[in-house]
Amino acid sequence: MHNHSCLSPCGSLEMSPRFIAHRAKTQGINIMALTDHNSALNAPAWDIAARQCGIIPLFGMEVTSIEEVHVLCIFSTPEQALQFSHLISTVQPKLAYNADMFGDEVVVDAEDNVIEILDYYLGMATNWSFDEVINQGKAAGGIVIPSHIDRPAYGAISQLGFLPDNDYDAVEVIRPESYTGKCAVIRNSDAHCPEQIGRRNFIIETDKDIITNKGYVNIKKLKEVFYEKRCIV
Repeated sequence: MHNHSCLSPCGSLEMSPRFIAHRAKTQGINIMALTDHNSALNAPAWDIAARQCGIIPLFGMEVTSIEEVHVLCIFSTPEQALQFSHLISTVQPKLAYNADMFGDEVVVDAEDNVIEILDYYLGMATNWSFDEVINQGKAAGGIVIPSHIDRPAYGAISQLGFLPDNDYDAVEVIRPESYTGKCAVIRNSDAHCPEQIGRRNFIIETDKDIITNKGYVNIKKLKEVFYEKRCIV
């Protein structure tokens, strides 16, 4: 549920949605989310590419709060993710981007054709506080998960000194033993390059009704999975 494409400034250029889907298929991954930094512009390509490989897609982004805490905001459809992505773009300062230093931020289609190359830095913190990111993500109908809370940078503990008490759907960790709170614990790849795809994952215990008749994940059902802690890391 945490993977970056060529849209993210830190993502490898070869990490197109199509490439990610094909690599994930070889690893037996069934459900996968694309979560670029502060943008879901590659969600339409991910929708097509994932389905072509038999993967059930989720769509979202890794939002950066004003304190530089990363939060996963994940949605059922590309349209929902793009709507939230547009909202994020209105609260994120547009800092000129040095592509020569960090690499291009590339929007592509499902066949790897370049649609757009962004000229502003997607990694820039938004004007929203950590709590505001959580609240806005939930208000938009998404699943909200503080990212890698036990990482030395860009996690709640490193940036805030603690994980605030809030209504998270789950908490993402690198080491499961680092969190003993009330929320479900998950581990994700946080993949930025090919060799990182599938390096960390988790299993959910659920029924087929978690998938809608249009082939998308029923977010309400997934929230229930997390609430009941029916996930294995």
